[in-house]
Amino acid sequence: MILGLPRYNVSPSAREPLLAFMLDGLRAAGCRILFASESGRAPFVITFETGQGERMGVVAYAFLATRTPTANRPPDERSFQIKYGSKDGKDHPLWQDPFGLFVTLLIGIDPTEGFFVAADPEQHNPTKFFIRLEFKDEHAAAIRRQGWHSWERTRRNGRLAGPIEVLVGGTKDHLLDLIRLERAAFGLAPGDRQLLADKRELIGAMRMEPKLVAEEVDSSAPHPLLRELDLEADEVLGLIAGARRLKMAVRGWVAEEHLRATLARLEGISHCERLDQEGGPDLLVRYRDGPPLTVECKNVLRVINKTRRLPRIDFQRTRAAKSDPCSRYYAPTDFNIVAGCLHAVTERWEFRYALPGLLDCHRQCPGKLASNVLVDERWLDDPGRAFEAAAAALESAA
Repeated sequence: MILGLPRYNVSPSAREPLLAFMLDGLRAAGCRILFASESGRAPFVITFETGQGERMGVVAYAFLATRTPTANRPPDERSFQIKYGSKDGKDHPLWQDPFGLFVTLLIGIDPTEGFFVAADPEQHNPTKFFIRLEFKDEHAAAIRRQGWHSWERTRRNGRLAGPIEVLVGGTKDHLLDLIRLERAAFGLAPGDRQLLADKRELIGAMRMEPKLVAEEVDSSAPHPLLRELDLEADEVLGLIAGARRLKMAVRGWVAEEHLRATLARLEGISHCERLDQEGGPDLLVRYRDGPPLTVECKNVLRVINKTRRLPRIDFQRTRAAKSDPCSRYYAPTDFNIVAGCLHAVTERWEFRYALPGLLDCHRQCPGKLASNVLVDERWLDDPGRAFEAAAAALESAA
């Protein structure tokens, strides 16, 4: 029994094929099963040892993926229902190991056709049970054909479009790849999650070799943080690599740090600082002695717009207040400039800049900005021009 893990009674006969699928998939990848919980209690808990001697654990919220024609639903639709126990309307947490020893999966399994579809557990945490997660025949076909496939799905909150999530599917022999992906992608933005899924050959090598980096550090002038922590550089890197939540926090700051470094090098910048405010803008800058300007950094999605071949941004917050679904969306006054990080598409740390007042308005939420944003001609590659326009907009508003 894992401390703090809520368990649910389920039908053993209905869930046994799901557990068997996962155990068979791990064995097919050369793993030795150390422990597997009974099929009548969910979520499933599995511990195993890989062929390389690495010991891992899984907490799997696993459900049956089916293709059941339903009235008033698309004929090519498949789905799995996230449900345990009775339909109580409450929010149920999906357990995550605070120590990072166990990896949480939120997965639909089709044992007959031999594939799985996995959602990002953190994007569904917490969740209501009896939630239906849909995908298409084309996705199932791509999984069977390629063995591994990722795609976008838009979650909905009633009539409003919710955040875009990235689903990952694979055949049974790729289950270990999924576990490694979920371990590495914990807390990543959807575009970065899909980029990592597309680079599956790198998933198993996500742990940085600290000594390779430490060799580049000038030991004669240790960083003040190393003195404060009383650790060597390789020890700090090893600590980050081994602590999932710490690594997630570091990753979350990487795009912002690249943006800060990019802007700090810009001629005319007299002030550039990171802001560490929950829900607030990411940077504060001054350009050519102008007014202070706030900058929000947003990562693009991995897949570009098919019609115009442009990068896209899912421009909304992860969560909304229950009493106000429109609180998920940004207002033009929340910051002065939006910086779009193109890394998920170009795999380079480059940015485009736009004034929020020039972006499209949300059609259903007055005073808010649309969530489906294209990085088009309204976005500038020269941040200086963006800062000048933002400063002029502030002056005219005053």
